[in-house]
Amino acid sequence: MKIIQSVNPYSGEVVGEYSLHSDEEVNDIIKRASLTFHRQQKSDKAEGLNQRCERIKDLSRHLENEKMKLAKLMTMEMGKPISQSIGEIEKCAWLCRYYAEKAPEFLADDIISTDADRSWVSKDGLGVVLGVMPWNFPFWQVFRFAVPTYLSGNTLLLKHSSLVTGSALAIRDLFLKIGCDSGVFQVLVIPGRRVAKVIENEAVRAVSLTGSEAAGRSVAAVCGQNIKPSLLELGGNNAALILNDADVDRYIDAMVWARFQNAGQSCIAAKRFIVLPDIYDEFVDKFTRKCKDLVLGNPMDNQTQLATMASTELAEELAGQVKTSIQQGSVLTLGGQREGAFYSPTILENVEPGNLAFEEELFGPVAAIVKAENIEEGIELVNRSKFGLGLSIFTEDVAGVSQYLPQINEGAVFFNELVKSDPRLPFGGVKNSGYGRELAEEGLMAFVNKKTVYIK
Repeated sequence: MKIIQSVNPYSGEVVGEYSLHSDEEVNDIIKRASLTFHRQQKSDKAEGLNQRCERIKDLSRHLENEKMKLAKLMTMEMGKPISQSIGEIEKCAWLCRYYAEKAPEFLADDIISTDADRSWVSKDGLGVVLGVMPWNFPFWQVFRFAVPTYLSGNTLLLKHSSLVTGSALAIRDLFLKIGCDSGVFQVLVIPGRRVAKVIENEAVRAVSLTGSEAAGRSVAAVCGQNIKPSLLELGGNNAALILNDADVDRYIDAMVWARFQNAGQSCIAAKRFIVLPDIYDEFVDKFTRKCKDLVLGNPMDNQTQLATMASTELAEELAGQVKTSIQQGSVLTLGGQREGAFYSPTILENVEPGNLAFEEELFGPVAAIVKAENIEEGIELVNRSKFGLGLSIFTEDVAGVSQYLPQINEGAVFFNELVKSDPRLPFGGVKNSGYGRELAEEGLMAFVNKKTVYIK
């Protein structure tokens, strides 16, 4: 029997040990999920949805009541500062309340006027849906997949990152606490290389993945071969475009937090800061001073703003990317030190297209600063990326700059704010950042069968 461990990246202590599921156990789990789905299909649709909504309301209450315990588990497993872990649990509770209220409206039949006596579109669950989720937001990433997918009538399998297996099992236990059948939400404790075999199982009808570009390509290929829908939320190399009229003093906290929240380990973090010349010196000076003021330390300390990365291996990889970027011409003006899983807040200037820090996603606390001559060049640099997840624009002329929106190839554009996910707004990217949308009504529709009914 093979064992995997969750290890605290700050202390190096083992948080938990877990046995990997055998192929036979995986098949039994999938079978249980499929049988549960077919039992659900036989119940009254409206009654079933009402019951699921009540359970999700209850789930919100459990999250609020247990947020300290759940937040500590998250922090121990992947090093997120405890204040940010608490905020993540609270955000999951908000998502639950939002969908419990909105699901009956979003999932109602669409009545269509045709030459039939009656015609409508019914929205029914697809069946067993697999979620493949990352370690950087161990609860939020799962909840934004799981809650709408459950409410729309599916049963769920979760293959979480091995770094946060304890968090995965804690989420499973929450679904059991609210009265769900054991086949509604199950966890697969397996390595990534075994995901393809799960997708190939006939009972698995769809896949949602949040992860790397490479993982997305792999999952999309298997789904295509097996004619199964997939939703991919992949990497990002988001830009923050700082225009000459930006109010740096007013928005500097948002600018810094856009890069360094969660130790920079976020697909929607601003990684490239594209700055126009008239404001360049002011921005760099104030941004650097704010970075120096970040509170570093033990992630269990409420005052800590930036702690370790999720593992020593990830910090080593980031250090290698920074070294390569400097060799290619970037200039290190702050930070660049690594100790174990800790990587100091880092600023690279003189970053240009072709430099690794411009072209690739640096998944950690490193800000790449790029100079642009004007807004047209700035937007060209924003778009000069294989990714397209989100953009922040800082300006006092929102109306004037809005004329450029059709030219911007991103899944989201935020003015004078960091890019962030919100249950009320659809979330997703274009280009190599993936396809499909989570959250809002679109997230609830991601895994439904829109069934046309025509009666004459």
